[in-house]
Amino acid sequence: MIILFYLLIFAIVLILCFCIKNVNILITILCTILIGQIILTPKICIDGVITGALLFFYKVFPSLFSFLVVSNIILSYDGVYIYSRVMGKFLCKPLKLPVNCSFVLIISMLCGYPLGAKYACELHEKKLIDLPTCERLLNIASNASPLFVLGSVGISMLNNSSIGYILLLSNLLSCLIMGFLIPSRKPYRVPVQGKKHVYARQNIGKVLKGSIENAIKNCMSIGGFVIIFSVVNNILKNNFLFNLLMQQISKITGISCDIIEGSILGMIEMTNGCNLISSSTASLTLKIIIVSFLFTFSGASIVSQVYSFTYKFKISMKKYVVGKIFQGIICSILSFSIYTLFSGKLSEETFLPYYKITGGPSSIFIVLLALLILPWLLFKAVKLFHIP
Repeated sequence: MIILFYLLIFAIVLILCFCIKNVNILITILCTILIGQIILTPKICIDGVITGALLFFYKVFPSLFSFLVVSNIILSYDGVYIYSRVMGKFLCKPLKLPVNCSFVLIISMLCGYPLGAKYACELHEKKLIDLPTCERLLNIASNASPLFVLGSVGISMLNNSSIGYILLLSNLLSCLIMGFLIPSRKPYRVPVQGKKHVYARQNIGKVLKGSIENAIKNCMSIGGFVIIFSVVNNILKNNFLFNLLMQQISKITGISCDIIEGSILGMIEMTNGCNLISSSTASLTLKIIIVSFLFTFSGASIVSQVYSFTYKFKISMKKYVVGKIFQGIICSILSFSIYTLFSGKLSEETFLPYYKITGGPSSIFIVLLALLILPWLLFKAVKLFHIP
């Protein structure tokens, strides 16, 4: 009876996807089915909520909240203008971006998703960059946080900090490559109100209060996305029809069921997908390729978080998603290539029974500093060799 129920639901969803062109009707019906699932299997849904809440409060919130508060304070005290004067040409000129984008690039590089999207949209809202530049910046300032790549993926999941550094390097390099590949238009000129910039004078108490309130509001919104997609993932993992479909695909393709399940669930929520892939029986090389694609693509959960900032503007999410897929492929190729070059040394470290972290904060700083210098070096090389 339960099998027939799930088959009926699956058939209805397929028919709806192909036949119904009205998105509102489709979403309403899908949400109704989800409510039915919650009523039929409340424990699975409650477990999904608890898993998502734990993931948010122990992994996302601690690293995100402080960065949001400090970044909001910087913005309130003309940080965009100061960053553009200090590092604008250094970071933005090689990528053919306005100097105002330097702050967004640095924040994205240090904090990861979805802060790059948040502050890119804020620049556009303040008319510091135009819409085409904002769309381009979304795909450039779009990377997983170093803390997630090194700590969660590299050390916790793959048990090797060296692989974590390879994945981080590949992720950030893929962002730079996207900057060179995405065509740029004529630079947007910010309207000049006066010859000399007048710095804003604000009360620190008022700014701190506003920054904390804004950070809490954004964190709660992001937490909601993490939890609801965790519920969807948990429902799918415990769904008989989904597991049967995974087994059939595995038989037809010859690919491990764990790999297929991890890849599909990772396209919904990257953390869960990366964890499933890393704990599978696949070879380490295949794990690196798939995991690097998943956290670079970011999944439906992060895309939804980005959309929560971009919906006010006429930004094409279709272009953004296609760009993220392309960036994920680039990151996978880079990760595979770099790992292959150093596979002899890394393979000995990966399967040690007790792993000791060799990298520290200074190593992370050196990697980030090298990546900050890279665009400037490429720009100088282009000028030196007269490359068009």
